[in-house]
Amino acid sequence: MGYLDEKQHRIVTEAVAAAEQQTSGEIVTVLADRSDGYTDVALWWALGISFTVMSLLAAFPQPVLDWIDGLMGGWSSEWTRGQVLTLVLGAGLGALLLALAVQLWQPLKFRMIPSPVTAQRVRDAAIRHFKVGAERRTHGRTGVLLYLSMREHRAEIVADDAIATQVPAEVWGEAMVDMLAEVSKGCVAEGLAAGVRDVGIVLAEHFPRDADDQNELPDRLIEV
Repeated sequence: MGYLDEKQHRIVTEAVAAAEQQTSGEIVTVLADRSDGYTDVALWWALGISFTVMSLLAAFPQPVLDWIDGLMGGWSSEWTRGQVLTLVLGAGLGALLLALAVQLWQPLKFRMIPSPVTAQRVRDAAIRHFKVGAERRTHGRTGVLLYLSMREHRAEIVADDAIATQVPAEVWGEAMVDMLAEVSKGCVAEGLAAGVRDVGIVLAEHFPRDADDQNELPDRLIEV
């Protein structure tokens, strides 16, 4: 099930079509649930927690041993080195599995991902989609991709070669701000449409529409 219904898709599609009436540039919009599964990040967290538990238990075993003896009726016993080692390894394995299980809850999992990691993964995903859907697929290499990743709460704008050489990346800042301002209010389609309009204004300034210009890329929103 996607984030947007047919009416909301139409809002974005119509915004793209309207923006392209003023420019030879081509705008592609992509809405993603997430940019990566972050399985590696979840595993690193679990390994780190497991190692910490084992290190603490190995350094300070006596309180835990006394607690276990208490559970066994209060009779103290002489723990062998092998038993302590087994306890340490068992606690580490348990911590590993518990940490992985807890991260199955997606809101917590995404909160545990460092911001630089999400920023890079979203950027990488946007570039991948751009290479597949827009890069060098227009006559003048004037494709622009607006990419919005919902789980990470991040967006990216990627431009083709001809545009990137004339339009500095920071110029897209206003489009990003306007887009995310609407999205943060829950208006995803309206946010994408706002970003499209701002991108269209920039493109119209640098790449005005030619008399014989043809629509080379689909206007519809792509949900992945």
